[in-house]
Amino acid sequence: MAINTEITEPYAKALMSLAGEHRLADRIGEDARALRSALAESEELARFLGNPIVPNEDKKSLLRQIGGDLHEYTRNFLMLLVDRGRILFLDGICAQYLALLRERNQTVLAEVTTTVELSSDQERAVRDKVKSFTGAREVEIETRIDPDIIGGVIVKVGSKVIDASLRGQLRRLSLSLVK
Repeated sequence: MAINTEITEPYAKALMSLAGEHRLADRIGEDARALRSALAESEELARFLGNPIVPNEDKKSLLRQIGGDLHEYTRNFLMLLVDRGRILFLDGICAQYLALLRERNQTVLAEVTTTVELSSDQERAVRDKVKSFTGAREVEIETRIDPDIIGGVIVKVGSKVIDASLRGQLRRLSLSLVK
């Protein structure tokens, strides 16, 4: 983990510096989200890019094919990562870049776990609640579906966790009964 951070952080900062100079931080952020999504959806893509046996030109060719909607600076950055043998750290670099972007935009990340997809009203309510207790200007929400929480919601912002799940309530109730 520490080695990953030693590699991902400088690349993410360099990309942020370039994006900031050209007022493209948010646009490059969209690209970073799209790349993370592509890697999460396709295990084959992640394995292909991370495979040291695959020639760099093959990796670049694939990235050019799938990166048509990416900004030119993002595509060039991907080619640099391939040339330097760092493309296998792409997800970590993108995650680090997005963390820098949130910090720059005074935005916090709320990791929300529910049993079903949130409606737009529920998402807005979570966003407003997180804004009120963090003082952040904006809230970015990452949702995860977990039927094991039975019902309710778990919201994690940084090191703070608000567990309003049915599973959490049952656990707290059982602990109070044991005393």
